[in-house]
Amino acid sequence: MRISGAVSSVAGAKLVVEELELAGPGPAEVLVRIEAAGVCHSDYHYLRGDLPTRRPVVPGHEGAGVVEAVGERVSVVRPGDHVCLMWRPRCGRCEFCLTGRPELCQSGAVNGATGGLLDGTTRLRRPGGEPVHHLLGVSCFAQYAVVAEQAVVPIPPDVPPEIAAITGCAVITGVGAMLNVAGSCAGQGVTIFGMGGVGLAAVMGAVLCGAHPIIAVDVVPERLDAAARLGATHLVDARTQDVATAVAAARPGGVEWAVEAIGRPATLAQAFDVLRPGGTLVAVGLAASGETLQIPVNLLVQREKRIVGSLYGSANPLVDVPRLLALHRAGRLPIDALVGARYPLTAINEAFADLVAGGVGRGIVLPGAPA
Repeated sequence: MRISGAVSSVAGAKLVVEELELAGPGPAEVLVRIEAAGVCHSDYHYLRGDLPTRRPVVPGHEGAGVVEAVGERVSVVRPGDHVCLMWRPRCGRCEFCLTGRPELCQSGAVNGATGGLLDGTTRLRRPGGEPVHHLLGVSCFAQYAVVAEQAVVPIPPDVPPEIAAITGCAVITGVGAMLNVAGSCAGQGVTIFGMGGVGLAAVMGAVLCGAHPIIAVDVVPERLDAAARLGATHLVDARTQDVATAVAAARPGGVEWAVEAIGRPATLAQAFDVLRPGGTLVAVGLAASGETLQIPVNLLVQREKRIVGSLYGSANPLVDVPRLLALHRAGRLPIDALVGARYPLTAINEAFADLVAGGVGRGIVLPGAPA
């Protein structure tokens, strides 16, 4: 079938919306009509070349839509079902899946290394026959996407597509870091660095867990205002305030938890610095390939601080996505407050420009919207 999709052909260049040929789904694959796709900073890393990917490629890994067709071996969904897309599929058989850590499933490496689906091949081509690659097995900056059966989560049909899309990445990453890593942190202090979509979701997760104080750090006042509306108790503008001093004023002795949702060595070091003895830094933001973090070894040892990574919120999406959506529908998780500006597919470059400029909330691309 012929579709429109945003294509990255050269690292650092603007995306170009092109007509592409999309093959039908294979035996264990699903064709999804994309209704909404979130604009994530991780996509921007790939577009700039900070993270490697095969090109030409259709980016977009945070999406939701409606199933249009399924392969003959697909059993979890059928045409007409509403789904949230996952950029970390689970095979259900590897060591990580069997031990309850599906976010580390070996299938994710196949998507990343090949630029294809789980069999390593692509369903996308330019009209002349040139292969076009999938980003993380999703490629939802397009009108339609073919994905592996393992990359979809069925959701209730009344969930707005914007809500479903951002739940599949930003929300599960930020809220999951609090629920699945911090866990029982009621009454404990948390400092969250970066009030983009993931950082704001972490604020929501901290509220859900009962953390206190909840200290939000950013350099954009409007993003800090959004954090306050979601439950942050203290705001730190890193342009004008010393972060360590401000955190110490809110939580003398330091915080038990710090979440870094930016992926910058400098802010990771700040996050490590504001921990109290025995505190834990949870790193969730991706950096450019090769970036490293330097920390004082003696502080790591003598104060028993910890640094842990959290990929995809350390979540089990098949369980956690429905759980998060249920919390939203019950009024316990205001995911709708994360939704930012909406863009047609033809305005995809404007969406990324707004992201880089510090736009508030998660930008949403609507591939079916008129230009």
